[in-house]
Amino acid sequence: MAFNPFKEKGLPAEKQYTNWNTLNVKPYDKGAIDPYTRCRVILVNGAEFEANWFGHQWARHCDDPEAKRQIAMTRRLEQMQQKMVSALVPANESVLEHTIGYEQVAVDLTAWLARHEPDPLVKAGLDFALLEDFDHLYRYANLLEMRQGIKAETLVGKYTEIIPGRPTIAEHRHPFDDVRNHYDATKADIRTKLNSMTIVAAEQQTMNYYMNQANRLEDTVGRGLYSEIGMIEEQHVTHYESLLDPTLSWNMMHVMHEYNECYLYWSCMQTESDARIKKIWENHLEMEIGHLHAAVELMKRVEGKDPVSEFPNAFPEPLTFESNVDYVRNILAEQENLTANLADYVPMSSLPKDHRYFQVQQIINEGGTPSQQVITEHIEKMGKDYRWELAGAHPVERLRERERAVA
Repeated sequence: MAFNPFKEKGLPAEKQYTNWNTLNVKPYDKGAIDPYTRCRVILVNGAEFEANWFGHQWARHCDDPEAKRQIAMTRRLEQMQQKMVSALVPANESVLEHTIGYEQVAVDLTAWLARHEPDPLVKAGLDFALLEDFDHLYRYANLLEMRQGIKAETLVGKYTEIIPGRPTIAEHRHPFDDVRNHYDATKADIRTKLNSMTIVAAEQQTMNYYMNQANRLEDTVGRGLYSEIGMIEEQHVTHYESLLDPTLSWNMMHVMHEYNECYLYWSCMQTESDARIKKIWENHLEMEIGHLHAAVELMKRVEGKDPVSEFPNAFPEPLTFESNVDYVRNILAEQENLTANLADYVPMSSLPKDHRYFQVQQIINEGGTPSQQVITEHIEKMGKDYRWELAGAHPVERLRERERAVA
C-alpha cells in the first residue's frame, strides 16, 4: 500500500515525551527471537544514533538560536527512541552473540540494498564491502564456538551462510583507497538516497559498537579480532559516507534523515513477526512523521524552500530482511579478488608491487593477524574451521580448505 509520510498527521513533538518506565521496555527472549527481528533492532538503533549525531554536528555549525532549539528538541526525542530500542537487547545476550547479529545485518542488509540499487556506482560500493562483512561473520562465528560453545547457526537461522568472504587480512587498505565518488542528489533516485543513508547508519553503528566492545573480551585473540575488524568498519564508514552528496544544505540533510527514519520504521512494520515489537515500530513511525514535519517547517523558515517537492508521492517498496545466499555467492565468485585503487575497484593482481596497498599490508600484517589466528586456533582445537554451508561447496575454490587457515 502506498505511503507518503508528508501526508500523514504523525505525532507532534510536544506530545512525544514519556516516562522512564515506558522507555525501559522488556527485552526480547534471545532463545526465541527471530533472527531478523534482532536485525531490525540493530538497524533502527543505528538509524537513531546517526540521526542524533547528525543533529549534534549540525548544532555545532549553526548560528541560528531558534534553529538550534528545534534541533535540540528533535535530538532529545530521537534519544528517547534510541533508549527504548536499545533496551530490547537482553543482558544475557553476550557481546559475541550480539556481534553475530550485527554481522548478519551487515550481510543481508547490504545484499538487499545492492539488489535494489539503481545507481551502478552505489551498487558497486555495496557489493564491494558486502564480501568483507561476510568474512567478518565467519571470523566471529569461529570465535563464538571456541569461547562459548555456541554455533552461530542457532543465531542466524537458515537465512545466512557462514563461510569465508574476502579474507579480512586482505581488506586493510591505505585510507586514500577508501574514498569514493559521490552520487548527484539532483539526479539520484530516491532509492539511492535511502540506500546510502541506511548503509552509512548501519556501518557507523557497527563501527561504534566495536570501538566500545573490543575491550570486553577476556582473551588476547578475541580482543585483537574486534580491534582488527573495527578498523575495517572505519574503512567502511569512510567508503559509504563518501557516496553521499555533500552539497546538500544542512536543512535538506535534516529532512532526508527524518524521511529515511520514517521509511525504516515503516519498512520494519511490514514484516515484523513479534507483535509487541511491531507496536514499537508503529509508535516510532508516528514520532518520526512528527519530526519530519518539523524539519520541513524549519527548512521553509530558514531557507524559504519547501522540500516536499523533492520527494516522490510515496515510499518505494519496503526494505526487508530476507535470505540472500545465492546473491552473496555470485558476488563472492566474481569479486573476491578485488581491492581498491583510489575510487576504482580493481583485481589485487593488477596493482604494481610498490603500490601503497602492499606497503600498508606489510606494516600492519607483520607477524600475522587476529582474523587468521582465530581460524588457526579453531582448527588446532577442533580439526577444521566452523562453517554454516547452505548451498554446497564454497564458490571460490581456494577458499574451500577447512583444515588450514587460508589467507
